[in-house]
Amino acid sequence: MNGFLRDRVRLTAGLLLGISLVCTGALLFGAGNSAMQTFAPEQTAGAPAQEDAGPLAEMTIAVDPGHGGYDGGAVGRVSGTPEKGLNLDVALRLARLLEAKGARVIMTRTDDRALCDEDPPIRKKLQDMQRRAALIQAGGADMVLSIHMNEYAGRSESGPQVFFREGCPAGRLLAGAIQQAMIDNLHPKTERTALGGDYYILTLGVPSALIECGFLSNRDEEARLLTESYREAVAQAVCAGVLAWASLPGEYPEPLAAVDRSDEPH
Repeated sequence: MNGFLRDRVRLTAGLLLGISLVCTGALLFGAGNSAMQTFAPEQTAGAPAQEDAGPLAEMTIAVDPGHGGYDGGAVGRVSGTPEKGLNLDVALRLARLLEAKGARVIMTRTDDRALCDEDPPIRKKLQDMQRRAALIQAGGADMVLSIHMNEYAGRSESGPQVFFREGCPAGRLLAGAIQQAMIDNLHPKTERTALGGDYYILTLGVPSALIECGFLSNRDEEARLLTESYREAVAQAVCAGVLAWASLPGEYPEPLAAVDRSDEPH
């Protein structure tokens, strides 16, 4: 399984990694020292690797807490709480759960910051996304999990919603496994189906999912998302979905190639 994923990363990295590796050092410097943190299973120095290192051993998973810094994201309808901090909390919990299952985890941010300069020569959001992509590609990620909170003009919408890259069978399989695990573990009032979408973070050439953990525009769901116990349950549900995906029989479909964004409008 993981050999396939790593081979696919090597084949597709030429599109984005070829562009980004030359300036990765500058990107990391501009993003700040704490923009990326790697979580890896603890191992005593000099000790041989354990035979059973966990079901996600050999996998490198990028966990991307959406928004940050100047970009607060969605806002709680009742509390006014921005999603950026909730995203980070869920992402850190998820990272530790994945690490406990043997994965090496890359975090695109570990504190409240956007990965862009104060006054960049391009749009702040574009620079932020470019730097997230560069961190993920440079880290050799086999999978991307981007954590967000949802909102809608109406207050009745609720339930977690998982997105995959439109037309990508590998992403659809991963997103479907996570969506079902969130239904099974969180028992939402509204049971949603994983949907295709056009999101920058899903176009890096590896199985990827953008996970909207719930609606901050829904009074009841907002209240749940503001509790540590529910955010822990969300992280556990996402991890359960990744584990369900990892245990699927047969060969995995190949992800779509990474998108060349060298002509991205500034």
